[in-house]
Amino acid sequence: MDVSGSRRPDPRWSLITVTYNSADRLREYWSGFRADDRVEWIVVDNASTDGTVEFARSLGAQVIQLDENRGFGAANNVGFASARGEYTAFVNPDVAADVANLSVLERLIGDRHLLVSPQLVNDDGSLQPNGRGWPYLTDKVLNRLAPERVQGRYRLSAERDRALTPVVWLTGAAVAGRHETFELLDGPWDDHFFLYYEDTDLALRARRAGIPSAVTSQVFWTHGWARETAGRFRLTPWKREVSSMLKFYARYPHLLSPALHPKAKRGAHG
Repeated sequence: MDVSGSRRPDPRWSLITVTYNSADRLREYWSGFRADDRVEWIVVDNASTDGTVEFARSLGAQVIQLDENRGFGAANNVGFASARGEYTAFVNPDVAADVANLSVLERLIGDRHLLVSPQLVNDDGSLQPNGRGWPYLTDKVLNRLAPERVQGRYRLSAERDRALTPVVWLTGAAVAGRHETFELLDGPWDDHFFLYYEDTDLALRARRAGIPSAVTSQVFWTHGWARETAGRFRLTPWKREVSSMLKFYARYPHLLSPALHPKAKRGAHG
């Protein structure tokens, strides 16, 4: 309520960020964030113990504290249930979201059912292929072992001469669309995936519903990408990834190999 007692108008955009011991990430990527009347920032915290909640509030976020770590998809759904904006963007704590760019995303989405992501870049400004092709298990393995072999086929970036580059799915670091578009998807995130593969599943369910995914070359956001299963070996992240992988390919067995998915053109993104 404002001083006149009237209800504040609903924002145009709701940004939803899931955190878990993410204070350092928020400090690095969100300290310059400034919301206005058009934007609400909802942080859903998965029981952090490092001061994430207090720091997010100091930046102006509306914080929803969960009493346990429910996982990425489930926490996103909690935030979505509270979102009031006509447009929604799910944005990771290590992404530097720029409010000034939201009008561009809004124009690109318009009144269409579309999932779109800014072109993400690394901290050094190099392109980060946050678009993806068909998630064949063979290509996902190659992406880990020899990423250059799946560049342009599985690892996709926005094409400079196209406002929207169609892709099969978007990495979950930044995914935007109309609120009503996400409402068409059950969840919208499937909380059976605690972590990993939930972004792939989201886009495949959207695709099945006639909702395409695309990366835009007209908006660039920095993403300090750091996968838990990269670098030093830790058992818990790998257990989570393998668990999600088994669930995913049990649901989409035709994506184990291109040979099982003859209708998909190998080089076609959208």
